Amino acid sequence: MKILIIGGGNMGLTYARSFVRAHITSRLDLRLLARSPERVPALAIHEIGTVWGHPGECVPGADLLILAVKPQDSPALFESLRGLVQPQQVVLSIMAGVRIATLREALGTPKVIRAMPNLPSQIGMGMTAFTSTDAVTRAELVQVQNLLSTTGKTVYVEEEAAIDAATAISGSGPAYVYYCMDALMAAATTMGFSPAEAELLVSQTFRGAVELYSQSGLSCTDWIAKVASKGGTTEAAMHTFGAGHVREGLMAGAGVARDRAEELGK
Repeated sequence: MKILIIGGGNMGLTYARSFVRAHITSRLDLRLLARSPERVPALAIHEIGTVWGHPGECVPGADLLILAVKPQDSPALFESLRGLVQPQQVVLSIMAGVRIATLREALGTPKVIRAMPNLPSQIGMGMTAFTSTDAVTRAELVQVQNLLSTTGKTVYVEEEAAIDAATAISGSGPAYVYYCMDALMAAATTMGFSPAEAELLVSQTFRGAVELYSQSGLSCTDWIAKVASKGGTTEAAMHTFGAGHVREGLMAGAGVARDRAEELGK
């Protein structure tokens, strides 16, 4: 499969490196399209694949086009690709908020896959939700899922609306985690720990808790019950979280994020 990645930013390079590292494709079959001819040398130094500066030189020969540019750059991208994309080519878009209908109309292709990766994809620990049009064959969908899986876990969703929900949960989710970590680090420093000690205490606690959860068949509620002995320190903290509606606040924030994702796609 000849793959063309359009966009040489963080996610474009993440995919390129992951594909080659997993031996799913070779540098000979991997192409990158720079934003402009002037950007070609900056991308070429990574030595991942062939770098091009003009879409007309590389789009026609690709089996899979991966659109890895910022959503606000999509109008210019569509204009540059006008008339170049062929019906048999598969288009995979990771542009947040850009609907499948928009992609089909702008590019004139029926084979569209829309995916929402997240930041940990950069270290192979990502979570990607994706969906597709009916024109994408099962074989093509499996090939694309294998590619996406090189950056972490994947889940296929039947309805495109679920991509907005995934944007709110896994796409924005790392920021929610960092928000909670930052609050606990701040609490630790007020209790007398140095910033370095606070960072170690909190980061290792999060890492260990997630790993423990992953290796067990227990729910979050089960683990909370194991840690929170009656009348103890954890129970006292959990009562305070409940009184402050922390759980409801996180759920409400995720809901607002989903609503915003839907608005951006309109």
